[in-house]
Amino acid sequence: MKDIILNKNYWGRISIFGMILFGLLLTACSSDDDVSGGEITVDTIYLQDVDSDVQDREVNFARLGQLLRLEGSGFTGLRRVYINGYETTFNPVYVSDTSMLIQISSDTPIIEAEEDVRNTIRLVNDNSETIIEFEIRSSAPSINIVSHTLPQAGEEITVYGSGLIEVSRVVFPGDVEVTSGITYDEEDGEFFTVTVPEGVSDEGGSLYVETANGAAYSPAFFHVERGVLLNFDGKGELGEFGNTIRQEQIESEPIGEGNVSQGSYLPIRNDTIASFDAGKNRVAEVFTSGNESWRSQITPFIPATTPLEEVGFQFDIYVPEAWSGSGYLKILLVNNFNGGEWTGGVYNYVPWIVDGEVVPFETEGWTTVTIPFTDFYLFSDGEDYTFEDLLQYRESATYKNFGMFFENSDFTLGDVTGSSSEEEFPSSETSVQVYTDNWRIVSLETPTVTDFPE
Repeated sequence: MKDIILNKNYWGRISIFGMILFGLLLTACSSDDDVSGGEITVDTIYLQDVDSDVQDREVNFARLGQLLRLEGSGFTGLRRVYINGYETTFNPVYVSDTSMLIQISSDTPIIEAEEDVRNTIRLVNDNSETIIEFEIRSSAPSINIVSHTLPQAGEEITVYGSGLIEVSRVVFPGDVEVTSGITYDEEDGEFFTVTVPEGVSDEGGSLYVETANGAAYSPAFFHVERGVLLNFDGKGELGEFGNTIRQEQIESEPIGEGNVSQGSYLPIRNDTIASFDAGKNRVAEVFTSGNESWRSQITPFIPATTPLEEVGFQFDIYVPEAWSGSGYLKILLVNNFNGGEWTGGVYNYVPWIVDGEVVPFETEGWTTVTIPFTDFYLFSDGEDYTFEDLLQYRESATYKNFGMFFENSDFTLGDVTGSSSEEEFPSSETSVQVYTDNWRIVSLETPTVTDFPE
């Protein structure tokens, strides 16, 4: 286990999060021995935020899930607290006559709250109550998926996350902004669509969006052309040895709707193969030449000291007909595997299993798959790996080729999820066609947006 360095916020985190945990477990009511209480006054409200440089900040608004400290008088004997009319659990252990802690429940209504209680906190004891005006905002918006992170100008992308209500502005890498033609999920705020403009920087980075709930960044994985390892059009070198797919089997006829193919691309099953037999591993394989240096190419923009969970592999995929029931892609960090592995420096991509259920996978056009390197089995044990650990693993390998197998063998649900499930997925003959393109390394770091710039 690597050394864990305790930073200056460690004990603050333990203390505050311990308070939150106890607050969720205990009821809102005081014991019968509590005094009934007198007049309640609230003078000041503070936001408790251990992730901020100012961990105890006076505020006039807060968001769902945030922890507040109320300062005033008369809190002894407090029976109930209502935020936006919603009865909110609090822990009486953390209530004194002049101060109390309370976390805003994620169930607190915002726009659904009745107008007469919206943006209010109401405190009640047996003898009195007080109502103060205090703005309650939805949770800050967030972005976790972009449908296609290496699109061409003029193509439409869909951005998924939460709190994406009334998206008014999208800024692409290179400070290219779009303020019109944005459509969004009005009901749940789970996605929006936007057309990619001209002039997006090839160096890539994060999308920045502004919404009615505030602003958010995507991970820094958008349009990272400098991270491309292999695009079958001249970037990177295709390895040709053994039974690997050769350059003459690469295709270039335009395919896909909406987001179409970008020049040449890789068909996993070429025209000479009608189908893949059941119970077979390594039925198709493709690799880089192994001459590439991730250290020289990638570390100028992703330092070797970067936590490994903030680095990932992306590739674009097109599956024109439903894929389910059999077959998966094995992605290999090095060329040191014979097929069938569910351990080591590989990751098995099985897109037709979602939450333990078979869901046929099909794409209308090209879409992006993002796999954090901590999902690769070698690095999935929860240790504190850095990008340097991955670089050293590759550099110490005899065969440094990075690549993919298509495998069509039996496996269990436990293989996919890492659980103890023995539910079996027996293989069958399949003629599924899977196309891939633009293999690349990207940063998954997400810049922070704060309501209170330091």
